[in-house]
Amino acid sequence: MRSSRIPGFYNKSLAERLAQTASSAELTPEDLSPWTTGGLTPEAADHMIENVIGLHSLPLGIGLNFMINGRDVLVPMAVEEPSVVAGASFMAKLARGGGGFFTTSSQPLMIGQMQVLDLDDVYSARLKILEHKDELLAAADEIDPVLKKFGGGARDLEVRIIHESPIGPFLVVHLIYDVRDAMGANAVNTACEKLSPTIAQITGGRVHLRILSNLADRRITRARCIIPLAELAFDDFSGERVRDGIIEAYAFAASDPYRAATHNKGIMNGVDAVVIATGNDWRAIEAGAHAYASRSGRYTSLSSWQKDKDGNLTGTLEMPMAIGIVGGATKVHPAARAAIQLMGIKTATELAEVIVAVGLAQNLAALRALATEGIQRGHMSLHARQVAIAAGASGELVEKVAAQMVAEKTVRSDRAEEIIKKMKSG
Repeated sequence: MRSSRIPGFYNKSLAERLAQTASSAELTPEDLSPWTTGGLTPEAADHMIENVIGLHSLPLGIGLNFMINGRDVLVPMAVEEPSVVAGASFMAKLARGGGGFFTTSSQPLMIGQMQVLDLDDVYSARLKILEHKDELLAAADEIDPVLKKFGGGARDLEVRIIHESPIGPFLVVHLIYDVRDAMGANAVNTACEKLSPTIAQITGGRVHLRILSNLADRRITRARCIIPLAELAFDDFSGERVRDGIIEAYAFAASDPYRAATHNKGIMNGVDAVVIATGNDWRAIEAGAHAYASRSGRYTSLSSWQKDKDGNLTGTLEMPMAIGIVGGATKVHPAARAAIQLMGIKTATELAEVIVAVGLAQNLAALRALATEGIQRGHMSLHARQVAIAAGASGELVEKVAAQMVAEKTVRSDRAEEIIKKMKSG
């Protein structure tokens, strides 16, 4: 049976963690070997982007304790920031007391935009396009036979009038396209380019831009969780105090864009880590998320935190999630393929739901820290270890040097060097 619960994982050696991860996912260490070798060769990278001269690595950790729709998932997370993996894993453990994370998704619909210019009458041109809607959709539906075979293809055509712009009024045609398990950029861009000459002929105008929109608000994924009140208590903090502090912190983000930006960045700490690990386009996900957070005309929180009738903490998160498991780096990069295999992912929708669950967990980790002991305690401890290693500490000395710097509330390389020198001298 797959399990995301691995007690004492942090204290194991690198080799032991890899072996335990493989065993818990019912795989072999060889299945996950791309993570020990880097997975990608310079020669393979040379075919992915331009002007390649080498590779750049990120640490890859495993998010533990995640139960999503009743299924245990070990989550690969590629990120350089300390405390992200640990924070998400611990919050996932708390969420298990309420059944874990519950997720749903809309259909994988992406929007392709065609900008129609040089029109004498935008109102008449709009109606002309709609009069030819069925034939345009039929033409778009035949562009990608493979996608159509798997149930994808054109779903709708919408026409918007942009009344005010620096160049005056123009039309925007939205092609709504079901991309199934793909991210969808190539399929949608190709469809828009194929339709553009016909739209120009119908309207008498000029089709200028033909491009996918990263505001994928037709492709939404949602996650929710219940954190039992008893799970929130720790040290001198009662469950009620932690719960109320989290809700108050959320209220700040919901009301103020300056706070919301950092609040949502915390969500994206978890989201991006999984998106990167699976070879997906994290810039597209970031753009869509922040645009979606502004859809009311005011930038606000992507998540919501409340309490239920029993006093438990409840959290929800919904956001666009345009990711894929076919095409692009997801198929080319061996480490990305290992990530999909580890999670037992079969569809892009399943991957999207894992990603949003991790985003909600990471958001909770940040809010809990802010509402109680402060965000710096955990950050400082992990940062102190990095500084100690950079200053020359190794083995048990790393923890001793880090602990002293945290106690002194000063994490500096010169201080680490002084402590190391003093400890080594007796």
